[in-house]
Amino acid sequence: MLSHPCRLSTTKRMVALLFATLFACSSIFSVEAQFAGKLIQDPCVNKASCHDCIQTQNCAWCMEPDFIDLPRCFKNNLQNYCKEEYTWNPFTEQKFTINRELTRGGNASAAAGYGYGYGGSYEASSSYSSSSSSSSYAGAYGSAAAAGASASSGEIVQISPQRVSLKLRINQLHSLNMRYSQAIDYPVDLYYLMDLSKSMEDDKDKLSALGDKLSETMRNITSNFRLGFGSFVDKVLMPYVSTIPKKLERPCDGCEAPYGYRNHMPLSTNTSTFTSEVSRAAVSGNLDAPEGGFDAIMQAIVCRQQIGWREKARRLLVFSTDAGFHYAGDGKLGGVIAPNDGECHLSGEGLYTHSVIQDYPSISQINHKVKQNSINVIFAVTANQHSVYEKLAQHIEGSSSAVLSEDSSNVVDLVRSEYSKISSAIEMKDNATSNIKITYHSACLNGGPEIPTAKCDGLKVGDVVNFTAQILVTSCPTDPREWNQVIQIYPVGINESLVIDLEMLCSCPCERPGTTGYEAHSPKCNNHGTLMCGVCECDDMHFGHNCECSTSDVHTGSDKDLVCRADNTTQVDCNNRGTCLCGVCECEKRSNPEEIISGKFCECDNFSCERRKNVLCSGPDHGTCECSHCVCKPGWTGSACDCRESTDTCMPPNGGELCSGNGECECGVCKCKSTPEGRYSGKVCEKCPTCAGRCLELKHCVQCQMYKTGEFKDEDKCAANCSNTFVPIGEEKIVIDEEKDELLCIFFDEDDCKYTFKYSEVNGKLEVHAQQERECPPKVFMLGIVLGVIAAIVLVGLAILLLWKLLTTIHDRREFARFEKERMNAKWDTGENPIYKQATSTFKNPMYAGQ
Repeated sequence: MLSHPCRLSTTKRMVALLFATLFACSSIFSVEAQFAGKLIQDPCVNKASCHDCIQTQNCAWCMEPDFIDLPRCFKNNLQNYCKEEYTWNPFTEQKFTINRELTRGGNASAAAGYGYGYGGSYEASSSYSSSSSSSSYAGAYGSAAAAGASASSGEIVQISPQRVSLKLRINQLHSLNMRYSQAIDYPVDLYYLMDLSKSMEDDKDKLSALGDKLSETMRNITSNFRLGFGSFVDKVLMPYVSTIPKKLERPCDGCEAPYGYRNHMPLSTNTSTFTSEVSRAAVSGNLDAPEGGFDAIMQAIVCRQQIGWREKARRLLVFSTDAGFHYAGDGKLGGVIAPNDGECHLSGEGLYTHSVIQDYPSISQINHKVKQNSINVIFAVTANQHSVYEKLAQHIEGSSSAVLSEDSSNVVDLVRSEYSKISSAIEMKDNATSNIKITYHSACLNGGPEIPTAKCDGLKVGDVVNFTAQILVTSCPTDPREWNQVIQIYPVGINESLVIDLEMLCSCPCERPGTTGYEAHSPKCNNHGTLMCGVCECDDMHFGHNCECSTSDVHTGSDKDLVCRADNTTQVDCNNRGTCLCGVCECEKRSNPEEIISGKFCECDNFSCERRKNVLCSGPDHGTCECSHCVCKPGWTGSACDCRESTDTCMPPNGGELCSGNGECECGVCKCKSTPEGRYSGKVCEKCPTCAGRCLELKHCVQCQMYKTGEFKDEDKCAANCSNTFVPIGEEKIVIDEEKDELLCIFFDEDDCKYTFKYSEVNGKLEVHAQQERECPPKVFMLGIVLGVIAAIVLVGLAILLLWKLLTTIHDRREFARFEKERMNAKWDTGENPIYKQATSTFKNPMYAGQ
């Protein structure tokens, strides 16, 4: 904390001395007043050290020893704030270390359009202001003499420049222009790696027959061509191959003993031997479906000397198989647990010696070695395996996959086609760490403005492509040894790169011993500390601006504690977030080291700003928290930096008013309004499902023109009111296309028929589509219905009467029949009393019945 000359350390001073001191300090108060309103908004003022200051964008440090009580870290655009000789405001510096001209690529006029000059020194350097975007260079971009030297030496150069020294500040975007051109007759190394399991026997024979044609095809592309051949089967272990002694010697008819990988023919210009080597190679066999192709790929890549890969050549590895692959972890099935070390293990005969010792490599290991050795892998596989290898190619840089016929008869066309795809495209990659962000822009060959892209297609030999690499150091690594890094920007599959020797400007020279501004045991620090960049770094026993306070002096007197309060209205020292020690606020330390309380009276922090979705200031891409307020980055606004300044997202695609005039643009999003007609919706408030729109205006003309009904059904009236407006287009069924902003209208006419039409306005022209036929309800014949109802009632009544008559007749007949029966059984007419019984009984002897 800086001491103020007008602060009083005791109340015992004379009143006259007090007035004199206050008068002398009036000029200082006027200076402070100029900056008092900026303390909260200025991200520089809270930086207590020089390295923290220069790591903040657009900030400079004042190392003047006797600086007044103002922040040493300030905006670098302030004039007369600090003397120039005491101001540390490092600029971005760029120096071209190696800049040879492209081989057969481009010309002077083309290069000049991108800021390249000729005729300068071989090593050119330039400096940039910290607020500059570094879009133009003061130095030369190469020399004709150097270009001529590289051309005459025979060395091929396809990327320019080759090495750049760059000093860059944090959060300062720097643009670096580079060029690429594929050289004419660029060397090509093609290594054919083939699966020689039994199922590939016919493929081997076809490849042997097509060897000369393959060589001839590639020599038509480049005269500097070399060809090699290798094969693989699988690990000689169970369960990959049969370990029965007889099977180990001859796993199948006409087969040789199995092996992991064998280099039959190193890369050679004598391509005529390719056919004989392929023909002599015998097939073998294994048990499981996947093969040990990853072992073979790894050895073919890392054994550069044995394979014969050249430094300056396009390296192609054609991998041919009809089966899947084993990868890291599968070796445990055979008892192999040692991970693959990514090293070369070939014997003098070209056999892979560690096949049964090391596990298969992983996909990431293959990808790492492919990038490290700049090799393009072409997976030539059969149709049933293509989907698997197509996904694999997505995880290996610079690789591709293609369908190989069942007998490999299309191998020549496949290699030629894939090489054409590889050589006609260029993609820039880099090995930057997480602290460095590199984005690429290029117009490719379109000749228009640059767009964000790292890849260009459709290139031919000699075409020059210009790329702009935008480099941004987002943060300083915690380890100072990582402040100097070597970054490579390289085209995928090309063994050339632009090397950037990057020095991050994360610290100040005055913070290092032996430099100006660094003084150990300085008298200005009361011999209790080190003066660094104008600020005292006190020892463990002292503190204060000039190390004037001892750790044993903890002042608690009310008069002295007043200096730790922002004004006389508060009774709390250091905003209750720190301790007042020796007239200085010592702010609290939070458990999270990234959360810092700062400020003269501990009034600031970097963690209590407004949040959006629980993210402080909507994230580092939107803004930073400075003194409890969000400081938004360009393009963002709002209390939480969650609103875009641009209103482009609120504009209708075809132009017009913001939000179609039906809403307000807030944070780049349209907030649609409600009207008495209805509520608007849609991305730009272009829709209103409940609004009538122009439906009422168009309905009468649609009725008269399509259906000859409505108010204008008279032809003369229809022609007078509608002929010049629009002519509806008939459709069988009306379907809305939302992309065309069409609106649907539905009405019922005087015949109670439903008719539907839609309309849209394209380029000011009204277009109406109407349903060809109305949907009318079926006609109802009331007289028939009434007569039918009456007839039905009569018939039902007659039926009921007849039924009643039938039932009564049946009942009567039954009663009469019963009466007759009873009457016939009656004996009242015999003349005898039915209850009288005679006293004598008469019996007849059946024996004499006939006499």
